[in-house]
Amino acid sequence: MSEHETCGCCCSERTKQRSEKEYKDLIHRLSRIEGQVRGIKGMIENDAYCVDILTQVAAVNAALNSFNKVLLANHIETCVVEDIRAGKEGVVEELVNTMQKLMR
Repeated sequence: MSEHETCGCCCSERTKQRSEKEYKDLIHRLSRIEGQVRGIKGMIENDAYCVDILTQVAAVNAALNSFNKVLLANHIETCVVEDIRAGKEGVVEELVNTMQKLMR
């Protein structure tokens, strides 16, 4: 895990160094989801039946939920544990807030 540093991205100034295995797994999952979304776009362009499209959208939602579960578990096992060990206040509150957002 790297120190939290400025990266200029849209969401946060913090960063995280991931293992090669974690990185590859997350990228692979996102690539599959991206392909599914492109497939749905193609279905719309080809006037596919609504129920068929809705079925594919449900599959994308399930894939995104699975991605979130993996990422959240990795976050808890690394970032949260390290921050608690370092005595950083607010890490549990941040985790609770994040989980509340995910459960909306």
